[in-house]
Amino acid sequence: MNRFLRAVGLAAGVIIAVACVRFHPNPVVPAKVMEDFEARKLDAPELKDFLLRNEDIKDWPPAAWDLRSLTLAAFYYHPDMDVARAQWGVARGGRITAGERPNPSLNPLMGYNVTSPTSEVTPWIPEISLEIAVETAGKRGYRVAEARHLSEAARWNILSAAWEVRSRLRSALLEAYAAGEAESLLSEALRFQTETVRLLELQKEAGEVSVYDLTQARLALDGSRLAAIEAARAKEEAAARLAASLGLPRGALDGVALSFDCFRRPDPVIPAGEVRRHAVVNRSDILAALSEYAASQSALQLEIAKQYPDIRLGPDYQLDQTDSKWTIGLAFDLPILSRNRGPIAEAEARRTESAARFLALQSQVIAELDAAVEDCRSAVLKAQAAEDLLANLARQEAAARKRREVGEISKLELLGVQLELNAGAQARLEALVQAQEAVGRLENAAQSPLDIRDWFFTKTREDAGPAKERKDD
Repeated sequence: MNRFLRAVGLAAGVIIAVACVRFHPNPVVPAKVMEDFEARKLDAPELKDFLLRNEDIKDWPPAAWDLRSLTLAAFYYHPDMDVARAQWGVARGGRITAGERPNPSLNPLMGYNVTSPTSEVTPWIPEISLEIAVETAGKRGYRVAEARHLSEAARWNILSAAWEVRSRLRSALLEAYAAGEAESLLSEALRFQTETVRLLELQKEAGEVSVYDLTQARLALDGSRLAAIEAARAKEEAAARLAASLGLPRGALDGVALSFDCFRRPDPVIPAGEVRRHAVVNRSDILAALSEYAASQSALQLEIAKQYPDIRLGPDYQLDQTDSKWTIGLAFDLPILSRNRGPIAEAEARRTESAARFLALQSQVIAELDAAVEDCRSAVLKAQAAEDLLANLARQEAAARKRREVGEISKLELLGVQLELNAGAQARLEALVQAQEAVGRLENAAQSPLDIRDWFFTKTREDAGPAKERKDD
């Protein structure tokens, strides 16, 4: 009997040992995480491999990092992408869980016959029983379908996270562009104001201008100095925000050439109809909501299937004093007191809620698109008007230069025209930034750049966002 028990125990132990997954510790050390973060840079070999897998790069590193290449760098470095990928990994693990079948149960028993302890036949009665659960009514299939739809929703959420990363990066890059241009214009205005004050001081000494005129010029000079200092601060703050949107330390952008060509001039053509159709059909959150609704459908089917009881088969073997005895058992729950009505009602309500959420999201997207389209059109028209005004001022400044060369106007009058041109350039920059912000809001509402034919977001719908090869794989 001891031999029998040892054999059963050994067999069970071997089966458990072979089937079990071993634990591998992966501690998170804050100091090491900080060290790895500070070591990140845009010319890292790992980033090069990632960019080469996702985009045609002729020169490495790029001569100037534009919005497209910076977006891919953000996809590689930004922690929000790691979180979204990890959540997808959890959902994929749920698919494995849903597909697993219930384990059979092995029950070894040992009986003893007290009526014949002195008999030559051993009084010990070994017995072993096996219980096998059989799921009915397609429960496993519904469970797998629900997990698959939830995994699909998590996969679409990767693309939603990717767009959020891209949106924040575009805003930060636009802010860096605006801050750099503003600093340049304000520095130029400061030079003009300084020269104006110098000339007015000379004229004041000659009695040609009043103290009031000189005072007003000095006040304007002081304002220009403060504005230039504020512009330098804003430029540094924009650089720090740009680094954060990339998932990089601030020092990683030192010496890096950035391209702002995508912000120089807004596209006057806004494909509103195409953008609207693309958004309603292809926005990742809409697709995720559809997957969640499909999951609620499968969950309802599963709860309905649970009305039908599962079957438990129980074959049993017993060695009763050299007599082999076999029995077959069959067990199932009697659906008398509970017919799973409550869980069915809850699942049906969750399906209704999921449908309502989808309709609400779709209505919100359409409303956002309509408002963003009108806002974008108005902002682009304003930027074009500012561009025309600046062109007119530039012509006036060129004419004033020629008049100054022939001595028709004084240098002070030329400085006044140049200051007016500088103010027009600042107004044009403000209108341009507002237009680009409106374009960004429209792109966010559509979850796609306006030129949707020339951007990899529309090409990665099947993959739910660019994949990142883990550095520790």
